Amino acid sequence: MKHISDFNRRIAEKITAAVSTMWCAYIFAAIALISLPAAIRTGDSLVIVAWVAQTFLQLVLLSIIMVGQQAQADSVAQKINETHEASLSEFELAKEARSIANQELAELKEITRDIHRVLRDIEGKK
Repeated sequence: MKHISDFNRRIAEKITAAVSTMWCAYIFAAIALISLPAAIRTGDSLVIVAWVAQTFLQLVLLSIIMVGQQAQADSVAQKINETHEASLSEFELAKEARSIANQELAELKEITRDIHRVLRDIEGKK
């Protein structure tokens, strides 16, 4: 059953990739235009409106919408990647700042021990 699902997924991906191109929109427009003269010859405005709505718009806009959605998805993916890279950079800076702070804290503790030692020495000499 998994093989069938994988096959169906691969077919769907290939069809989606093919249909979501402007070239496919141009081909669909050309196909739709083949029936335009027959719709116009009827002289019936209902037939012409139906041709525009059902034949041309649905056929051509399908591909154009898919192209637009892919462009938007690519834009979102780029923003996500940029945000991820910026977050990683900030994280690295925070790690570096923490490391520096830990070094400074260790130095301050050493200075504090030295000060306490000096104070004990001074108090012992009194």
